[in-house]
Amino acid sequence: MAEAAWKPGLRAVVWMLVGLLVAGFGMAMAGEVRGALEREREFGAAPDCASAPVEVSACLWEQDFTVRKAALHRGKRDKSPEAELVLPSGRPWHVTFGNTDPVVSEMEPDDKVVGLIWYGDVIEVRDADGRRQQTSDGPVGWPEDRLGGAIGCISFGAVAFIGGLWGLLGRRSRRQVVAAAVVRWHGLGIGAAAIVTLWVQAAAGWPMWSIPVGWGVLTLLLLGSAVGFVVAALRGADK
Repeated sequence: MAEAAWKPGLRAVVWMLVGLLVAGFGMAMAGEVRGALEREREFGAAPDCASAPVEVSACLWEQDFTVRKAALHRGKRDKSPEAELVLPSGRPWHVTFGNTDPVVSEMEPDDKVVGLIWYGDVIEVRDADGRRQQTSDGPVGWPEDRLGGAIGCISFGAVAFIGGLWGLLGRRSRRQVVAAAVVRWHGLGIGAAAIVTLWVQAAAGWPMWSIPVGWGVLTLLLLGSAVGFVVAALRGADK
């Protein structure tokens, strides 16, 4: 019996550690939401620069650039889409993007683009057709990303830890082990629900409060499913 309980116990401990790690990461993201909101609001209220800034400035300046090269890095998760832009003076300026559309995917060498500069960074690029794309330094959308990530990580981490603890304490009972596994895997679904809600919110352009609301609805459905499976597992044969 002791040998049979060894593997479920180890598995439970791993889940507990993973849960703590992910929840800690989520707490760090939650702490960034306020700062991201303040930065986004500051950007929304930023005035246009009266002239080209000679140093880092809180005003907005549109600068003409020529595209030297662009790399999409499709299929490479460790590399973001990037482009090298050149000022009229010949100075190169490297920018990265969170995704490839709608501007960077159409960039060709010698194309003319306009970069929006704020605090010394190119935060947005506009092409000749008027299409705009935020760079990785852009402030728009970061509060929603941080909130969705925090909800997903904290919820998954908490449920994974609870499921792991349950599995550890009940490792000598097959019914308890199965029930704990049900809780852990539903925790993964609850965390993923936050990411799904974030994608829908971004695609639909809904306000930030729709993220916790949408996640809450999906979580209630998943919790109902978890309760049903847990009850079934606890009523099963304990062999």
